[in-house]
Amino acid sequence: MSDDVALSGVPLTMLWTLHNRGSEVKRADAVLTDPDCERLYDTIAFDYERSFGPPDGTHAVRSARFDEALRPWLADHPGGTVVELAAGLETQFQRCDDGAVHWLCVDVPEAIEIRSRFLPPSPRCRYLPISALDLTWLDHVDPTHGVFVTAQGLFMYFEPDDVRRLVAAILERFPGVELMFDTIPPWFSRKTMRGFHKTPDYLAPPMPWGVERSKVAALVRSWSPAVEEVTVSSYGPSHGPLATTLSLFAALPILRDIPPAIVRVRSR
Repeated sequence: MSDDVALSGVPLTMLWTLHNRGSEVKRADAVLTDPDCERLYDTIAFDYERSFGPPDGTHAVRSARFDEALRPWLADHPGGTVVELAAGLETQFQRCDDGAVHWLCVDVPEAIEIRSRFLPPSPRCRYLPISALDLTWLDHVDPTHGVFVTAQGLFMYFEPDDVRRLVAAILERFPGVELMFDTIPPWFSRKTMRGFHKTPDYLAPPMPWGVERSKVAALVRSWSPAVEEVTVSSYGPSHGPLATTLSLFAALPILRDIPPAIVRVRSR
């Protein structure tokens, strides 16, 4: 099996997030424990720093926050189904598998091909090679024991109307579903639309959908009458000044909309 990869566009961002997570889990003070992520990071032949620059741990923080929400849900829903949209090389199944969960990874064909090489599917962790916007993936979900849908690093790459349609479809198809996703602020969305060079060798894909943290809850509620509850919280780097001052950003209205956010929605 070759340990190099050939990706471009949005699918290449799976290596951007792997860079931040893989570097973090190697630290003695890591916010995330993930031996499978470390294995992937060491195995895949790619010049991460040339493309993405020094790691900042942001994506490790995001993964840890998603884990913190999912584990209690799994305990309350034995044999439930988790749908991971834009799974990429995320290793949340490996971190959170309780021996009973049924997992469905949805991603575009080129991403699923890479994932299958390094993280082969299994009877309880199935792969579906289609875009999250292809709503036929909904037909592959067994809602008998509950459904939890995650979307890490995905919605910002969609047009706002596509995000609305997708979220409404999920909430209305599965009563009681929990949906968790992250958002970027409008200032960063505008930066990517103008052309954001993360490094001289990497132009980040455009991210058309940005939303202020203070407006997320009302916006999501406007999308569907099925919304029961919405919670929103900010997140940032794992270490350094920005990590230690994040609570200040959350406390002050003038700063609240600057960092990215994590959103959790439950339907009726």
